[in-house]
Amino acid sequence: MFSLPLLPFYSLPLFFFFLFYLFKFFSNTSRKTFPPSPPKLPILGNLHQIGPYPHRSLRTLARKYGPLMLLHYGNTPVLVVSSALSALEIMKTHDLAFSSRPKPSIATRLLYDSKDVAFSPYGDYWRQVRSICVLHLLSNKRVQSFREVREEETALMVDKIRSRSRSLVNVTDMFATLTNNVVCRVALGKKYDGAGEGKRVAELLGELLELLGIDNLRDYIPWLAWINIITGLDAKVDRVAKGMDEFLEGLVEERMNRYKRENGGSGSGHDSEETQDFVDILLEIQRENAAGSSPVHRDTIKAVLMDMLGGGTDTTATSLVWTMTELLRHPKVMKKLQNEVREIVRGKPNVSEDDLGRMHYLKAVVKEALRIRAPVPLLIARESIQDVKVMGYDIAAGTQVLVNAWAIARDPLTWEDPEELRPERFLNNLMDVKGQDFEFIPFGAGRRGCPGTLFAMNVYELALANVVHSFDLSLPSGEDLDMTENPGLVIHKKKALMVVASPFCF
Repeated sequence: MFSLPLLPFYSLPLFFFFLFYLFKFFSNTSRKTFPPSPPKLPILGNLHQIGPYPHRSLRTLARKYGPLMLLHYGNTPVLVVSSALSALEIMKTHDLAFSSRPKPSIATRLLYDSKDVAFSPYGDYWRQVRSICVLHLLSNKRVQSFREVREEETALMVDKIRSRSRSLVNVTDMFATLTNNVVCRVALGKKYDGAGEGKRVAELLGELLELLGIDNLRDYIPWLAWINIITGLDAKVDRVAKGMDEFLEGLVEERMNRYKRENGGSGSGHDSEETQDFVDILLEIQRENAAGSSPVHRDTIKAVLMDMLGGGTDTTATSLVWTMTELLRHPKVMKKLQNEVREIVRGKPNVSEDDLGRMHYLKAVVKEALRIRAPVPLLIARESIQDVKVMGYDIAAGTQVLVNAWAIARDPLTWEDPEELRPERFLNNLMDVKGQDFEFIPFGAGRRGCPGTLFAMNVYELALANVVHSFDLSLPSGEDLDMTENPGLVIHKKKALMVVASPFCF
């Protein structure tokens, strides 16, 4: 024990060390340059400025504070990207530094601790699972192998619309059923439509996608987690997670039992990859690597299937609804598109995928619709894995990043008359949706770009071409288009699109 008179002497070095630490801390902080930020409130940060349509409110803030803007959701730093140049910096120049994902509590619970591709943090697991999806599930060869499925289901949709031509047609339901049937046949081996289990699964999937779009307050202000108990959000997440797991678990178990019956529990499988659905392929990979270090486990299979069901159905159907809505608002564009499609098809009952390559105006309409009505206006959040300097600003590790693809696609510095639908801007223009042109990134870009882009575009173009080929579409007499958006991760049209579909005589 030191005697009391000697304490100041021995404390002097500690005091100077503390002063040195404070000096270093504040000098380092003062040398850092952070992106512009709007004023924030205690506890909430900038959460009060977001509102129900974040892509719109964030664009408004960006117009004042710049295309690279730092907000705080609670104590979480959030970098908002609102220009093509800043998007290029994040998703190309510094793609690796911003390649991870935050772990939102709802996605973690719904997607087996984020074992899917979309929400999984960056690392060995994500790289391996994404590689499996790209090589075995979503390669060009695999996508083309499902051409017959796409054409069959599209023809069935056209027949169904034709059968209801004497009454109003709910186009929203038609497109949702089409994409659901295509994805279920490709991923699960059969359709789940109509009543019973199909209806239950569709409802659960809709609720799951709605939940994934919620900004959960507990992720930013953890001590407010009790609010979710009162509002029933936690109970809803648990119910949806349990319901989807029961469905997927039963599906995987049934497929494993079938394999055992047909192969005696051994062997490498009975079908070629071209004839297998996604469940078969994932189980085959699991069996072949059972003794190795494969990341494909039971929860992985179910999480990847959730990605396929959610990403492959909802976004494509939503894009089709918005495209048809814009065409109804712009009858001259509709007529020009119909003339091209009908001229190329020349009286055949249906458009085939072979015809699509010659439909240049169709492809321009699709791109322009994705530009002005991006189905996912705020790309899924990224997270920085290291300190990095972007456009002269210091960005700390652990910063969340929101890329406002909607604002970028409507930037007047890039696009002439950005609020106007003008498909001609994409004619004789090499810009595409693959993530190389940062002025136009509806499917994202870089390591975290959507691996299912080719699959989605094939369904999208084929469905649109067949509908405008087979029908003259109009609104019910005396009705105006309701353009109200429904907020969420995917921005749906709030009211179903109801049209009069008059069959075209070839």
